[in-house]
Amino acid sequence: MTSLLKYRSNRIVELMEKPAERRDADWLKESLQQALMLELATLPPYLSAMWSIEPQSGTVLKAFKRIVFDEMSHLGLAGNMLTTIGGVPRLGDVHTVPKYPGPLPGGVRPSLTVFLSGLSKESLDLFAQIEEPDDPIAEARSHTSIGAFYTAILEAFQDHAELITGAHQLERDMQHHGAGNSLVALNSLADVEAAIEVIKEQGEGTSASPENPHPGVTDELAHFYVFRELFHGRKLVKVAENPDRWEFTGDVIAMPGTRPMGTVPDDGWGAPGQPTPDAETQDLLDQGNQAYSRMLDLLEDAWQANDPDTATGLLDEAVFKMVGLKGPARALMLREVPGGGGKTYGPEFRYIDD
Repeated sequence: MTSLLKYRSNRIVELMEKPAERRDADWLKESLQQALMLELATLPPYLSAMWSIEPQSGTVLKAFKRIVFDEMSHLGLAGNMLTTIGGVPRLGDVHTVPKYPGPLPGGVRPSLTVFLSGLSKESLDLFAQIEEPDDPIAEARSHTSIGAFYTAILEAFQDHAELITGAHQLERDMQHHGAGNSLVALNSLADVEAAIEVIKEQGEGTSASPENPHPGVTDELAHFYVFRELFHGRKLVKVAENPDRWEFTGDVIAMPGTRPMGTVPDDGWGAPGQPTPDAETQDLLDQGNQAYSRMLDLLEDAWQANDPDTATGLLDEAVFKMVGLKGPARALMLREVPGGGGKTYGPEFRYIDD
């Protein structure tokens, strides 16, 4: 298993290193499977932090909701990119689903260990590092980013536009969650280009601005800058003397109250060396893991369905399962971990085979 995880952790690095002229249909399919896992990997940490906010209201919760809905649409678009070239998304697989704590799939940001916990300065710093562009407008550093990986994918699509068939596409109107968030069919190169542009702009902004420039969007920062605002506790604003420069010197952003969810340990709360959860706590953990697992199974089945109505029904069931994750998660955050210094349990997001 160790060698398998090491292989997976380096996979995007290997894919990116392959010369452009050798990025064929197989390269594109494998890259899009990795992109699908990357998008999935962001949801459990963001949801855990969001559900820990107490009460479930306010501007910080609203910011998290927008980002979570963006990531859900990014996952859907990555899946549609894979199926439109004849690939089959792999979601319901214990060896494929991201594990926590652990690396991001594919070797993106290899120094990061992604963990599940309640909202804190530490988790906000982690989230910003996940979303960081190669050349941020503020706090400039240099890394190989998720956006750079999508750029390589787009270039491969441009070289192999004949692969696009429009097969097995999932569609869902999500405009009520913000402009650009609907899950749309990708039937042409122009559709793919637009989808990748949305993913990159929502996550990273552009080289000219930290704001999302998507038509219909106003005053909306890309995910990286939202997380940095919350970390610093200040709004990101233009510097008066230099309008091309931005700094975290604006209005104060107060951290909300939270339920004190601790960090999920290796192999879950009941792993060897950890206190054994009582029966009620274990039941809540099982409920969450089973709902998460079935959600992934349903999404995989939806992308393989031959009938559009069947696919829509399966997608609706998957969304219902995801909504149902919140109840057990919030209930766990009221149950104190024995010997945990006042920290509480939280969801594990573990895939469980039937």
